[in-house]
Amino acid sequence: MAKDFVWGPTNPHPLSQMRTELVWEGKYDEFGRRREVDVAALAMPMQRIETVDEPRQRAAATGNLELFERECKKADDFRNRLIWGDNKLVMASLLKDFKGKIDLIYIDPPFDVGADFTMDVPLGDEKETVAKDQSTLEMVAYRDMWGRGTDSYLHMMFERLTLMKDLLSERGSIYVHCDWRVVGNLKCLLQEVFGTDMQVNEIIWVHQIMGGSHGARLPKAHETILWFSKTERFRINSKAEEIRVPFSEYVRNSMQQDEQGRWFYTRRRMSRKATSDEKARKAHTVTYIDNPDQGTLAADTWLDMPSYQPKPDFNTGYITQKPDALLERIVGGASNEGDLVADFFCGSGTTGAVAERLGRRWIMCDLGRFAIHTTRKRLIDLQRTLHEEGKPYRAFDVYNLGRYERQWWQRDRLKGAEEEHRRVVLEFFKAEVLSAAPSPLLHGRKSGAFCHVDGIDSVFTRSEARAVAEAAAQAGGRELYCLAWEFEMELRHVTLALEAELGVKIKLIPIPREIMEKNRKNPPPFLEMAVLEAEAVTRREKGSTLVDVKLTKFLPSLAEVPGKELEALKERAIRSGFDFIDFWAVDFDWQPGQPFHHDWQDYRTRKDRSLKTVSDAGHVYQTPGKHTICVKVVDVFGCDTSISVDLTA
Repeated sequence: MAKDFVWGPTNPHPLSQMRTELVWEGKYDEFGRRREVDVAALAMPMQRIETVDEPRQRAAATGNLELFERECKKADDFRNRLIWGDNKLVMASLLKDFKGKIDLIYIDPPFDVGADFTMDVPLGDEKETVAKDQSTLEMVAYRDMWGRGTDSYLHMMFERLTLMKDLLSERGSIYVHCDWRVVGNLKCLLQEVFGTDMQVNEIIWVHQIMGGSHGARLPKAHETILWFSKTERFRINSKAEEIRVPFSEYVRNSMQQDEQGRWFYTRRRMSRKATSDEKARKAHTVTYIDNPDQGTLAADTWLDMPSYQPKPDFNTGYITQKPDALLERIVGGASNEGDLVADFFCGSGTTGAVAERLGRRWIMCDLGRFAIHTTRKRLIDLQRTLHEEGKPYRAFDVYNLGRYERQWWQRDRLKGAEEEHRRVVLEFFKAEVLSAAPSPLLHGRKSGAFCHVDGIDSVFTRSEARAVAEAAAQAGGRELYCLAWEFEMELRHVTLALEAELGVKIKLIPIPREIMEKNRKNPPPFLEMAVLEAEAVTRREKGSTLVDVKLTKFLPSLAEVPGKELEALKERAIRSGFDFIDFWAVDFDWQPGQPFHHDWQDYRTRKDRSLKTVSDAGHVYQTPGKHTICVKVVDVFGCDTSISVDLTA
């Protein structure tokens, strides 16, 4: 054997020179080069789709804006952000405006691949519930993250943690919530991204036991929070410079005051049995307390918050909802008033709700539509509460990536081909592609019905609906599926007229965003658009015309319902569709192409299941003429539907 191939001191083996490193499939490319996060390819404009300043909009709608502006305590003009979309794309898009500007990040990423996320969703006014499968959109994230097991999870988290580090300020820090399944890997990953020396603490949160009996293993009773900083200059709350926890029950019961009024408690020292009063006195340690209400310095094990789900206070029903007290300790201890706090797996919105109450600014993001709906409703409720209590609050806006996300998917996965886009949609819809179609507007066939797939950037309009329906009728079709990413408002009323005119049954089918998942093989639900009807109602009062909106019909799409319950719920929806409404809002002066302004809304809570079907805004138009009212309804599964109503004031 040649000397060059003999491993030893003069020719060390490559493995002997490798440094300690966490390696996973996807970390390096085929040439051994480290894969970097391609921020430029991921960044895209975000679309502001809703503006929410409920107290201000309510004052403006009733002509009391001047009084509101004079008396309202506003924190500042920063508008918080709630963003629906893939957090990798969202964070890359935020870098343009927020690089190095976020002071604290808390994330609770999924760490239980086998968890059952089915939850009971309240229905109607009574205590009736219906099972909601984990949103297919949320399942996308979990399957995508765990598609190749640990490798894909680590690569997913590496990309996102890298982006989070770029977003953090020089004095910022990050808390990553996890459990025994992934804590070892995540700690190594955080050390690689932030540096081994940047770990601040590993916090053990001891909560209630999840499960009764031992079974094959001891019951789970704790989770881990990994705390890392971006630099050595990270900060905690400048007012206290420390994180505190309440005194134990033993200390509280032992507190006394001396002759000077100072509080103290005694603790018995570990010593041999005392034989005299003097020795007995010395066998105790006296600890003085400056402020009994302030608590004691927190250690890295938190034992004082045993409840995982807050009950019966603000319980959103989210299985993974964390107690407010847990986030209050994190947000309150690791940030100052006015600091910017972010949560990119926001779930039920606890981080933002706590940040709002503590006077912090916030950005939140989630992939699940039900999470965004739950969070929006929760933050509107908090806006109302803070305003009624005379406390400052901030407005927030709802964003998504809209067509830009679809463009990225088409460019990245479909290599830019519109034909491939149609093929993928039809394949998931279980329809055949027409190779020799009777019209370029007819792309597929399913069970004898023609299929039209609208363009990836398009909004399916009434003129397109007429053209496609006429093409189907000329080809002898009697049924037509129109699949599109977005539909023009009021389109369902137009298609009903076309059906009567042309004799073609038209079904409007939104294309599920879930088909963009790279690991998806099974088709997501393709269901017809919900049906919503409303009308304006007016009344005269003190010389003014007051305008409100009345809901007259709602038929939900039932896109999130488990298949075994679908038929029974379809009958219930036809009989009492309003039972499926969880939230509805009105923009009394909606402008096409502009964000939806929440002038008025009503919603059900777990404590109060009642819901108005007529608004009580009493909106007064300041200018006469034609106005367009937009009505947005969100069902109990988090799916929204909007219509417009024209009115001449």
